[in-house]
Amino acid sequence: MTYHDGMRQLQERRDTQQLAERLNEVTVRTAFTEEDRDFIQRCPMFFIATADAEGRPDCSYKGGLPGFVHVVDDRTLAFADYDGNGMYRTWGNVLANSHVGMLFLDFERPKRLRVNGTAQISEDDPLREEYPGSVFIIRVQAELIFPNCPRYIHKMHLEEYSVYAPRPDYVPPVPAWKTFDVFRDALPARDREEGKEQS
Repeated sequence: MTYHDGMRQLQERRDTQQLAERLNEVTVRTAFTEEDRDFIQRCPMFFIATADAEGRPDCSYKGGLPGFVHVVDDRTLAFADYDGNGMYRTWGNVLANSHVGMLFLDFERPKRLRVNGTAQISEDDPLREEYPGSVFIIRVQAELIFPNCPRYIHKMHLEEYSVYAPRPDYVPPVPAWKTFDVFRDALPARDREEGKEQS
């Protein structure tokens, strides 16, 4: 891991340079371990940070059923993107600046794993066949993989998976906001008839 000047300044101020170097030596890696793979593929959610071409950040939550993020190989993650609100803040940023930071969390058995790398978006990725209804496949090439101390993670229990989470042989319900009059005339044609059926 490369520490930039801002990181180094704070390390010097708090006398943590040696600790930072040791953490880099012991915990940071560039390839997924079996433990990483198992952890990622059982997570039903992650957070992803992106930035536009000027470096303005955005952070987004992505959720699905366990296994919705696939560890393709030692350095690559893949997952599908589905219908959303149409703003494309996250994936639009990736088209302008491919650098991403991902945070995987387990709130029941506190654990977290960070993955920093570069992302690519494809409508033609062969993995789309494995994700019915997907719009894109996103592949992230990992550059840095590292766990973080879980001591500040609040212990919480999952009550239920979202009814909107994509899964095989399942058509999720139309989200309520697509039926609101204020949005109906702005919906893509493919969504207008579905919205009428639900109202």
